[in-house]
Amino acid sequence: MKILIAEDEPNVRALLDTIVTRLGYEVEAVSDGTEAWAVLERPNAPRFAILDWVMPGMSGPEICRKVRQRSHAPYVYIILVTGMSTVNHLVEGMDAGADDYITKPFHSEQLMARLRAGQRILDLQQELLATQKVLEIRATHDGLTGLWNHAAILERLAEELNRAEREMASVGVILLDLDHFKRINDAYGHMVGDQVLKESARRMTLAVRSYDRVGRYGGDEFLIVAPGCDGQATVQVAERVCVEVAVTPFVIPNGNLTVTVSAGASVAIAAKKMARGLIIEVADRALYGAKEAGRNQVKWLIPE
Repeated sequence: MKILIAEDEPNVRALLDTIVTRLGYEVEAVSDGTEAWAVLERPNAPRFAILDWVMPGMSGPEICRKVRQRSHAPYVYIILVTGMSTVNHLVEGMDAGADDYITKPFHSEQLMARLRAGQRILDLQQELLATQKVLEIRATHDGLTGLWNHAAILERLAEELNRAEREMASVGVILLDLDHFKRINDAYGHMVGDQVLKESARRMTLAVRSYDRVGRYGGDEFLIVAPGCDGQATVQVAERVCVEVAVTPFVIPNGNLTVTVSAGASVAIAAKKMARGLIIEVADRALYGAKEAGRNQVKWLIPE
């Protein structure tokens, strides 16, 4: 980890550099507040900063306040260093946004202990952020296939419908169903069924554009949202998906298995506002038509 040291006194800056380097950190040292703020504004800014209180350009507390005013930047742990030791100064520094405070002259062991404490805080924050990310993924993604789950894919559809209305664009919607999936479960067991669902999801993702949204709608049904697609383009996407799933047999224990897909396609037209429930209903009717016609094909319906 890199630590920013901002100190205008060369001897103190050299001492801080030596102590921090001894603990195994990489150091970026500057001599005034303006330079320090420029470093902290970079995308890859250090997550740890030791700031002198009084510096040319910008004081330590001023930098603290500017850092804390940022809403989306990663957290920076800040230690203020100063020759002022009154309670009022301590309160002012902490209220400005500093995490810790050390007065000159200081013992190297004292600074080391504060650095270790700061590192523990930053490590804990990283763990919390990682946990939060995992929880967000679990809340929005299907645990088996890794695709958007039912609620999340409907949210993505609503977002694209709203965007399309603003931009006078169209949105393709495709509802897909694995053909005779119950037979697969009955004949080969649920473990193979899960394997087929996962591999089908992977192949569907490969067949669509990078900005199309693929979700597990429920059971063996999948929903694809294709922004900017008219009717013809939506059908082409659906056909690519069907081919991608069926073209190569699935490898299962003791053999191979060919899996096919039926798809119903529709489109929310640019000039016509359409609720997500209605467009899915139309795609579902088209899917029913594909099954009735023999499966392993795409059927298309235009919303009324």
